[in-house]
Order: sequence, then C-alpha cells, then structure tokens
Amino acid sequence: MNRYSEDFIRAIPKTDLHVHLDGSLRLSTLIELARERRIELPSYTEAGMNELVFKETYKDLNEYLEGFYWTGKVLQDAEALERTAYELAYDNFAEGVRYLEVRFAPQLHISKDLSFEAVMAAVNRGLCRARTEINRNIPEDVPPFDYGIIVCAMRFFTEKFSEYYKDLYRLLPYSTQEEVIRIASLQLAKAAVRLVSESDIQIVGFDLAGSEYGYPASAHEESYDYVHKHFLKKTVHAGEAYGPESIFQAITKLHADRIGHGLHLFDEAMIFSEDVGNKKTYIENLVNYIAENRTTIEVCLTSNLQTSPHIKDIREHSLKKMLDHKLSVTFCTDNRLVSHTSVSREYGLALDNFDISPSQLKDIVIYGFKRSFSYKPYTEKRKYVRQAINYYEKLEKEFHIAR
Repeated sequence: MNRYSEDFIRAIPKTDLHVHLDGSLRLSTLIELARERRIELPSYTEAGMNELVFKETYKDLNEYLEGFYWTGKVLQDAEALERTAYELAYDNFAEGVRYLEVRFAPQLHISKDLSFEAVMAAVNRGLCRARTEINRNIPEDVPPFDYGIIVCAMRFFTEKFSEYYKDLYRLLPYSTQEEVIRIASLQLAKAAVRLVSESDIQIVGFDLAGSEYGYPASAHEESYDYVHKHFLKKTVHAGEAYGPESIFQAITKLHADRIGHGLHLFDEAMIFSEDVGNKKTYIENLVNYIAENRTTIEVCLTSNLQTSPHIKDIREHSLKKMLDHKLSVTFCTDNRLVSHTSVSREYGLALDNFDISPSQLKDIVIYGFKRSFSYKPYTEKRKYVRQAINYYEKLEKEFHIAR
C-alpha cells in the first residue's frame, strides 16, 4: 500500500506536535545519567532495560507508564533536563523534523533546589542551543529548525509523584484529592502565563495529561479558562483511555485547539452517560464539529497499539475513519523511548497500513505546520508554513511523487 520510499519520508519537512520529554530520552543517556547520579536501575545495559522496562509490547497502560518512573528519577536537575532537551532536538532534526513541540509536566521536576522557572529555563536552554547550532548550516530553501514547549497539568497525582506534589498535599491537609489537583493545575497555568510575559522561554501551549479514566476535565476548567483568557494555546489528552465524551469535554470545557490521541472518537461502546441520547448521532455531531473547526488530532499510532492491546491489528485504528471524515490529523511519536519509535516510523506505519494518497499525505504534513502553536506572529508563521510547502513540493518532484 505504501508508494513512498523511506528516503522520501525521511527527507520531507515534518513536525512532532506531541512528544513527551520524559518519554523520549536516549536510552544511553538515561543509563549514563543514572550512573552519574547513583540511581539504581533494573539494568545498566540497553538490552537489559529494553527487556525489563522499555518493551516492544505492553500488557496495558499501567505497564507502559512504568518506564516514566525511571526517566523521572534522572530528570531532577537542570543539567539533565537541558541535556535531554538538546539531544531530543537533534534526534528529531536528524530525521527531517523541522518544527518540534516538546511537552512535559514541570511539577514532576520542581523541588527545593529547582524552581518552576529553573526547570523551564533548563529545557528551553537545551532546545535553543540545539536550534542555534542546527540553523547555522541550513540552506535557504530548507525550513529552519524551531520549537515550542507545552506544559502539562496532571489529571491525577499523589504525593509520591514528586517533591512538589508531596509539599502540596502537606500544605493542603483538609482538601480533597480533586481540590488539590485543581489547585496544582491552576498554579501551573498562572506560572506558565507569567513566564511567557516575563521571559523569552518559548512556552506555546498548555496540556492535560495522565490517567484519563475517572479523572474528568472538569477539575481543570479554571486553569484552562485562565490560559484561554491569556491567549495561550491548548491541547488535551482525550479519547486515549476514554471515549467521545472525554473529547467533547476537552473541546467544550477546556477550549481545546488540538486533541491528543482521539483514539476512541468513533467508539459508541465507550459512551456511558445516559444524557447523550442517540450515540450514533452524538458521535456524528462531534465529528462534524471537529471537522468544521479544524481541530487537529495528534495521532500516535505505536503508542495507541501499546496502551490498547485490544487493538489486534493496526488497521483497526480509528485513523481510517478520521481520514474518511476529512479530519485534520498530524502524526506524532508520543514517547520515542517508551514506544521505540520516531516520526519517520510513525509515517511509515500509517502509509504501510492505510490508503493515503499523495495529496492526503501532503495535507497531513502541512497540517502539522499550520496547526502548530508557534510563538511567531501570524504573518511570520504563514511565511514559515509556505516555506515548508515549497520545500515539500520540491521533494515531490525530486522523488517523482505524482499527485
């Protein structure tokens, strides 16, 4: 089914709008950082870590998430954060990614020795340093490398997640878990907005990540209202472990500009509210709303197959229905290390298993640039998108891709 060569896929200008910093370390770096910081790992070899932690397949989402325990342990100082961000930028550039939006939850890294501002500055420093080095040698007709940072609020956490959360629970002993989660989310929203106004750190968006089932978006309405009023772009993990109602909440309650995953958008069996009425009509209306508003879905094929083992064949993924309904989609990695993937691999998976025409492929690539949360003024962003389109069309001719 794939009519495109690996060289073409690698060469075309791409984006990754959904990639978690703490899920995308180089495995060699993780081991090195652990040794330097005297952190005990299940194994100190790449083969051992891949056998015990970062597997090709996982039995469920909980097993998938176990790897973040180890990556989180080594990302508790500015040097480690800067290094991993720097390396992530280079790893993406090496496979043709020209625009990258890195996301992570800063509150997982804040401690008495590392403030929110210090965490964000370290990650920004690594990405900025890589961008400067990369763009020194970029030809004029090639889109330069650029990036943005998305901060993630957590749907769920306990005091064991980080020193920051431990202190928060200690300071709020009479609050319910939902109240603590709401406060943490709003604090992050206010911190992000303030840092955008007071620094050149390239925070471009706000996200809601973590356990979706049982932890609704309603606890985060206040924080999303806050960033919305301050013109920060918004994406939400939704439809990954829950159904269409979660996506509806993300759009209507959290003003989502993009949806992370959206895997179960078409799944009637995952609608549980009695207020919905006709489930088929509900989904049709939701899909039409998403299509008309060009709400882009950040599709992560490998990750979805690993966290949803009930999907036995990739062709059962809802991507086909998304394409049939002309939705705006962009291919993303989610977690390069945990899922053993890359942007080029995600494109290859899609093209090998779904009938994607040359014109559809071009649209998917360009959606990534158009629907990015770029910090640039609109006029400059338009020029950047046009540069990406021109370069893509040049490569189509070089590789004899007929549309």
